[in-house]
Amino acid sequence: MPIVTITVRKPKTAQFKAQVLGAIQASLVDIGVSPNDRFHRVLELEEENFQFDASFPDLQTSRTADFVLVEIVLGAGRSVKVKKQILAGITKRLSENGFDTENLMVVFQDIPWENWSPAGGRVPHA
Repeated sequence: MPIVTITVRKPKTAQFKAQVLGAIQASLVDIGVSPNDRFHRVLELEEENFQFDASFPDLQTSRTADFVLVEIVLGAGRSVKVKKQILAGITKRLSENGFDTENLMVVFQDIPWENWSPAGGRVPHA
Protein backbone atom coordinates (compact mmCIF):
# COMPACT_ATOMS: atom_id res chain seq x y z
CA MET A 1 0.00 0.00 0.00
CA PRO A 2 2.34 2.77 -1.16
CA ILE A 3 1.54 6.33 -0.21
CA VAL A 4 2.90 8.92 -2.62
CA THR A 5 3.45 12.61 -1.94
CA ILE A 6 4.82 15.01 -4.50
CA THR A 7 5.89 18.51 -3.59
CA VAL A 8 6.10 21.14 -6.33
CA ARG A 9 6.27 24.90 -6.66
CA LYS A 10 3.15 26.80 -7.67
CA PRO A 11 1.75 27.07 -10.20
CA LYS A 12 1.61 23.66 -11.85
CA THR A 13 -1.03 22.59 -14.33
CA ALA A 14 -3.31 19.65 -13.74
CA GLN A 15 -1.60 18.01 -16.72
CA PHE A 16 1.87 18.39 -15.15
CA LYS A 17 0.71 16.86 -11.87
CA ALA A 18 -1.17 14.06 -13.62
CA GLN A 19 1.89 13.24 -15.75
CA VAL A 20 4.12 12.89 -12.68
CA LEU A 21 1.57 10.95 -10.63
CA GLY A 22 0.75 8.71 -13.60
CA ALA A 23 4.42 7.83 -14.12
CA ILE A 24 4.78 6.98 -10.45
CA GLN A 25 1.62 4.86 -10.31
CA ALA A 26 2.46 2.96 -13.49
CA SER A 27 5.93 2.21 -12.10
CA LEU A 28 4.44 0.93 -8.86
CA VAL A 29 2.02 -1.28 -10.79
CA ASP A 30 5.04 -2.65 -12.71
CA ILE A 31 6.40 -4.08 -9.43
CA GLY A 32 3.09 -5.71 -8.50
CA VAL A 33 1.14 -3.00 -6.71
CA SER A 34 -2.58 -3.19 -7.46
CA PRO A 35 -3.75 -0.52 -9.93
CA ASN A 36 -6.48 0.32 -7.38
CA ASP A 37 -3.91 0.90 -4.63
CA ARG A 38 -3.59 4.60 -5.34
CA PHE A 39 -3.13 7.03 -2.48
CA HIS A 40 -1.43 10.13 -3.84
CA ARG A 41 -1.27 13.71 -2.67
CA VAL A 42 0.20 16.86 -4.12
CA LEU A 43 1.67 19.66 -2.06
CA GLU A 44 1.87 22.75 -4.24
CA LEU A 45 3.78 25.49 -2.46
CA GLU A 46 4.85 29.07 -3.04
CA GLU A 47 8.55 29.54 -3.83
CA GLU A 48 9.33 30.82 -0.33
CA ASN A 49 7.85 27.63 1.13
CA PHE A 50 9.68 25.16 -1.13
CA GLN A 51 13.36 25.91 -1.50
CA PHE A 52 16.00 23.70 -3.08
CA ASP A 53 19.50 23.96 -4.46
CA ALA A 54 19.71 24.15 -8.24
CA SER A 55 22.78 21.94 -8.59
CA PHE A 56 23.44 19.85 -5.47
CA PRO A 57 24.98 17.31 -5.47
CA ASP A 58 26.29 16.93 -9.05
CA LEU A 59 23.47 17.38 -11.53
CA GLN A 60 23.93 17.22 -15.28
CA THR A 61 21.52 20.15 -15.73
CA SER A 62 20.32 22.69 -13.17
CA ARG A 63 17.04 22.23 -11.35
CA THR A 64 14.30 24.60 -12.40
CA ALA A 65 10.94 25.69 -11.00
CA ASP A 66 9.65 22.31 -12.32
CA PHE A 67 11.60 20.44 -9.61
CA VAL A 68 9.53 17.62 -8.08
CA LEU A 69 10.26 16.04 -4.70
CA VAL A 70 8.67 12.59 -4.55
CA GLU A 71 8.20 10.73 -1.28
CA ILE A 72 7.07 7.11 -1.51
CA VAL A 73 6.08 5.30 1.67
CA LEU A 74 6.33 1.53 1.23
CA GLY A 75 5.81 -1.51 3.40
CA ALA A 76 9.19 -2.71 4.65
CA GLY A 77 10.90 -5.46 2.74
CA ARG A 78 11.18 -4.03 -0.78
CA SER A 79 14.68 -4.72 -2.07
CA VAL A 80 17.09 -2.20 -3.53
CA LYS A 81 16.53 -3.94 -6.87
CA VAL A 82 12.77 -3.25 -6.69
CA LYS A 83 13.34 0.38 -5.68
CA LYS A 84 15.72 0.81 -8.63
CA GLN A 85 13.04 -0.70 -10.88
CA ILE A 86 10.53 1.85 -9.60
CA LEU A 87 13.01 4.68 -10.23
CA ALA A 88 13.81 3.41 -13.73
CA GLY A 89 10.11 3.25 -14.59
CA ILE A 90 9.42 6.75 -13.32
CA THR A 91 12.38 8.35 -15.07
CA LYS A 92 11.72 6.50 -18.33
CA ARG A 93 8.06 7.56 -18.43
CA LEU A 94 8.79 11.17 -17.52
CA SER A 95 11.70 11.55 -19.93
CA GLU A 96 9.58 10.12 -22.76
CA ASN A 97 7.22 13.04 -22.14
CA GLY A 98 9.99 15.66 -22.25
CA PHE A 99 10.50 16.02 -18.49
CA ASP A 100 14.13 16.66 -17.46
CA THR A 101 14.64 13.98 -14.81
CA GLU A 102 17.39 16.06 -13.19
CA ASN A 103 14.34 17.92 -11.81
CA LEU A 104 13.28 14.78 -9.94
CA MET A 105 14.27 13.66 -6.44
CA VAL A 106 12.76 10.47 -5.04
CA VAL A 107 12.90 9.41 -1.40
CA PHE A 108 11.69 5.99 -0.25
CA GLN A 109 10.55 5.40 3.30
CA ASP A 110 10.07 1.84 4.52
CA ILE A 111 7.42 1.34 7.19
CA PRO A 112 7.02 -1.92 9.12
CA TRP A 113 3.82 -3.69 8.09
CA GLU A 114 2.44 -3.66 11.63
CA ASN A 115 2.36 0.14 11.39
CA TRP A 116 -0.26 0.14 8.59
CA SER A 117 -4.00 0.34 9.16
CA PRO A 118 -5.68 0.71 5.77
CA ALA A 119 -9.21 1.11 7.15
CA GLY A 120 -11.44 0.57 10.16
CA GLY A 121 -8.58 0.32 12.64
CA ARG A 122 -7.60 -3.07 11.23
CA VAL A 123 -3.92 -4.01 11.15
CA PRO A 124 -4.00 -6.91 8.66
CA HIS A 125 -0.27 -7.73 8.78
CA ALA A 126 0.23 -7.74 12.56
